Amino acid sequence: MRFMVLVKADADSEAGVMPSEQLLTEMGKYNEELVKAGVMLAGEGLHSSAKGVRVRFSGKERTVIDGPFAETKELVAGFWLWQVRSKEEAIEWLKRAPFDGGTEIELRQVFEAADFGAEFTPELRAREEALREQTAKLADKGR
Repeated sequence: MRFMVLVKADADSEAGVMPSEQLLTEMGKYNEELVKAGVMLAGEGLHSSAKGVRVRFSGKERTVIDGPFAETKELVAGFWLWQVRSKEEAIEWLKRAPFDGGTEIELRQVFEAADFGAEFTPELRAREEALREQTAKLADKGR
């Protein structure tokens, strides 16, 4: 099963404060462990919300709202995508992360095709699989 691990933003990440060399070193070692164990599928840090936008949908209308966004505690500063056997395994890996006091991480299971039931027809599944293959090829090309 896959889990999205969401690293919550804080005042420093929103202000563009970069992690220390020590934290970057520790995080690099941690990420190496995740990769060697076959857990980490992806992981990235995100720029502050000042560089982001939100798009609000209302019927056919689309409204673009420029950042920064006020509720820092609701923002995401980075993420991992992990492949593990269980939620408990994901939690155990997360407990080993080299974060210090005040950091909050959210762990959410990613939907798999089987989770959608009969509404996700064989035709829709085939289209989804074709998109995943196309995405993987683009990633291999470095696009």
